[in-house]
Amino acid sequence: MIDTTKNPYEATVPPVASGPPPEPGHPLTNPSFIGFVVTQFLGAFNDNLFKQLLLLLAIPVAIEGAKAAGPDLQGIATVVFGLPFVIFGGLAGYLADRYSKRRVIVLSKVAEIVVMMLGMVAFLAAPIVGFNGLWVVLFLMGLQSAFFGPGKYGILPEMLRPNQLARANGIVLMTTFIGIIFGTSLAGWLKDSVVDENVPRMVAARDLWIGSLFCIAVAVIGTFASLLIRPVNAAAPGLLFRLRYLGVPGAIISLLRRDRALALALVASCVFWLIAGLTIQSVNSLCRVQLGMTDTWTSIMVALISIGIAVGGALAGWMSRGGDGARVLKIGMWGVVIWCGLLAITIPGRGHLLGIMGVGPVLILLGAAAAFFAIPIQVFLQSRPPDDLKGRMIAVMNQANFLAIVFSGLIYMLMDAVISSMNWPRSALFAAMAILFLPVAIAYRLDSREADDAPV
Repeated sequence: MIDTTKNPYEATVPPVASGPPPEPGHPLTNPSFIGFVVTQFLGAFNDNLFKQLLLLLAIPVAIEGAKAAGPDLQGIATVVFGLPFVIFGGLAGYLADRYSKRRVIVLSKVAEIVVMMLGMVAFLAAPIVGFNGLWVVLFLMGLQSAFFGPGKYGILPEMLRPNQLARANGIVLMTTFIGIIFGTSLAGWLKDSVVDENVPRMVAARDLWIGSLFCIAVAVIGTFASLLIRPVNAAAPGLLFRLRYLGVPGAIISLLRRDRALALALVASCVFWLIAGLTIQSVNSLCRVQLGMTDTWTSIMVALISIGIAVGGALAGWMSRGGDGARVLKIGMWGVVIWCGLLAITIPGRGHLLGIMGVGPVLILLGAAAAFFAIPIQVFLQSRPPDDLKGRMIAVMNQANFLAIVFSGLIYMLMDAVISSMNWPRSALFAAMAILFLPVAIAYRLDSREADDAPV
């Protein structure tokens, strides 16, 4: 979850909230904040429920002992979902500043209802149109999320008092991960409950309309919850749209050219999201195809990564309090390599080294290691740029990270093709990930020197 909390385009006067002033005390005593928390929790839940349903459907599984038919389409799903963030991320940030963020949030939630309804239609029509309808819906779901994000995170400073923001962000982070865990886990249970494994996957897709109906209900509840958010004025009502908002601002390009450490940190952040995108697809494939887990247990395994990220994030934040982010980063980098390496080992004639019982704990550790790597990078990217460029830097970071997620889908398709042609076990996906990440662990160092002193 990437926060875009400042105007990424032009300097504007501080936003003036309309309606009742922020209430003192704990954020959870504020009805507006409670509505916001419920809204974003249900949004994270719905995104991960629907997306995991599609990812599970995209995995070819053998029917009654026959060879699995069709390719693994998880890479396509990842590309389709990530593209709207890359293409429309700048426009979404512009709209969040040009109009009231509350208005953007509510309209985004209404759009979510429409998208989920189209999802139900796409599932029902799957035996006729195949995955094509589902790809359209997944793209629209990514588009809805892209426009929802900047308003969701940007409204907090406008809705709360400054001394409430730390607690509020902690609550938002916690509930977001809970939504991810619950949504991902429920997807597998829903698929196992309504789908007959002994039918082709397009016939199985038709039966998933029930899961989509559940997503519609969640979207409706989330929309009503968004109405509890108090009105706020637009941060920059006179902001005119410029085509340059869709690309990388010239000031950021100049900054990255001057500050090599900042540019390398941005690349490292992209590598993290590239590996994160590959991990979800690889865990689904390993657990479902090689280990023969049910969709329910496969989704639980994916959810364990989020548990590891949540725990690792809290621990990494605590360990970094004294400014020791470089040590935390090193632990995270080598942890990713080691845990991916363990997940990669399959012993000929004996099966996977860890087995069904051993995969879960290692996935938690992998999630924790990923958090150890990501958090120092995130803090560095937020604090390193000059104050007048921080917002635009975060916006560029968002788009670069989602571009990396799109590439993760393309790389997964390439890896899947190689592994399938060589008849290797699915655990080889993690070997490829460890090899991809190894140069980063060896070469990358977090350079905290002043930008003027850093080599160009």
